[in-house]
Amino acid sequence: MLAAFRAETRAWLIANCPATMRTPMSEDDEVWGGRRPVFDHPDQKTWLERMAARGWTAPTWPREYGGGGLSPAEALVLSEEMRSLGCRRPLKSFGVWMLGPVLLEFASEEQKLEHIPRIVRGEIRWCQGYSEPGAGSDLASLAARAVPDGQDFVVSGHKIWTSHADRSDWMFCLVRTDPSAPKHDGISFLLIDMASPGITVRPIRLISGSSPFCETFFDEVRVPKKNLVGRPGAGWTIAKRLLQHERALISEMRDNFPDEETLESVARRYIGPPSGPLADAALRDRIVQANMDFYCNKITLRRSAESAEAGRGPGAESSMFKLYGTELNKRRRELMVEILGYQGLGWEGDGFAPSELARTRTWLRSRANSIEGGTSEIQLNIIAKRVLGLPD
Repeated sequence: MLAAFRAETRAWLIANCPATMRTPMSEDDEVWGGRRPVFDHPDQKTWLERMAARGWTAPTWPREYGGGGLSPAEALVLSEEMRSLGCRRPLKSFGVWMLGPVLLEFASEEQKLEHIPRIVRGEIRWCQGYSEPGAGSDLASLAARAVPDGQDFVVSGHKIWTSHADRSDWMFCLVRTDPSAPKHDGISFLLIDMASPGITVRPIRLISGSSPFCETFFDEVRVPKKNLVGRPGAGWTIAKRLLQHERALISEMRDNFPDEETLESVARRYIGPPSGPLADAALRDRIVQANMDFYCNKITLRRSAESAEAGRGPGAESSMFKLYGTELNKRRRELMVEILGYQGLGWEGDGFAPSELARTRTWLRSRANSIEGGTSEIQLNIIAKRVLGLPD
């Protein structure tokens, strides 16, 4: 069965993936979709539409909501064939990676029908409203409130590190609906249209020079009660499940850029020789170890994904994957900059190649990996308590 599916999938990809969408992809080439989608090339739109029509932007989601209805094994085949042919990912989406899975698990049928097909088609771009200036690692201390008023909630508060909020259409947001309840029990999960009056978004400039992060202010924003996912006060349970999906995503971050130049290729150009064994034996060992760690992590993630065939969603082990994937990515970025030598210190100017400048900024950006999605310290606590069963 899988052999036949593989052959059919490969034939369809060859026939439908434009040649321009089978070239190396940079972060600037990624398609986020949304109400105001940006396509640098018409083929990006064509490729997204063709993949979305088959539900292959979310291949394992049910067909009744626009997904592909594939089994995990079939989805793996699709991923392998896309990689083999060099097909670009048609859509980059927090809706696909994080929100969609929890909507499938917790949302009402009406909410699923309203939001999931639009996520699959890339029609709505989502951002995440979790952290606040006074609620980072201690997320349950969040203060943004949603007060019932007729058929609406009135939302007021301040969210921070809301990635791409300045370009997003909707936000999935944690709000406090019952300030008298214990802090974990008074939180609800709300879907908010970013076009609503009273929302202000300000970008945050990072040390890497880019600004994907924002802070978002809510000034008595009216949100229909029908946008509440689950029951009031159940937000913490939903939030934890979504974080498991986010951490699983972060653990795979190195695999999201398969066209990135390898460590050994960069070492040959900057240290040499161009062919044969690298001159620096210690560097050879470090590169081999980094590559071994990457492939071991990749195999472990695949084994975990295959366990989903039994219907089990991500659990506490996602914290293990997130922690290790984070540290692995940081180590690789540091080694890449070391290989570049003084060229790895470039920030701007004609003396540095664009790829060198990009690696410097990517190295700086990687430092945030140990914070976003829950700090490494938080992951260690989860592993100690929920995986190893250690006492408090």
